[in-house]
Amino acid sequence: MAVFNEGKLKFKFKEFDVNKMIDTVAANFELRVKNKNGVLITQKLAEKPIINGDEVHITNVIFNLLDNAVKYSNDSPEIKITTENRKGELLISVQDKGIGISKEHHSQIFDRFYRVPTGNIHNVKGFGLGLSYVKKIIDSHNAKIKVESVINKGTKFTILFPQINN
Repeated sequence: MAVFNEGKLKFKFKEFDVNKMIDTVAANFELRVKNKNGVLITQKLAEKPIINGDEVHITNVIFNLLDNAVKYSNDSPEIKITTENRKGELLISVQDKGIGISKEHHSQIFDRFYRVPTGNIHNVKGFGLGLSYVKKIIDSHNAKIKVESVINKGTKFTILFPQINN
């Protein structure tokens, strides 16, 4: 984040296959989910899975969203990663059935150092930088990120990338 804030972060944009990237991230993350008796489902529906971006940073974004999905899930995490094409965009969504985020906090979760208040529950460690990083990377790719969440039902983050028509 410090490098990003100093304007020294360099991107290496290239065309890459999001479905293959999701396979790699899921393979690396699956053991962590299974250790918590959870399940990680990938649904690669995108028939045009190519975007122009920095694959390392986009991989980090997905990893961060998955990390949060595990951290904020009760007991056995149920996580689904989906890719799809819709109206000139490539969508990647990460959905969990965790503790959720109340609507009043949705506008602040991407702010640097912001952490959703959890009362006396302090079992999740962090600095409130993950989603701030996610937002900066997504913005740098001319993409958008949306959050849908219901307390005790789960959270879904959807990233919308401009579609490459090839």
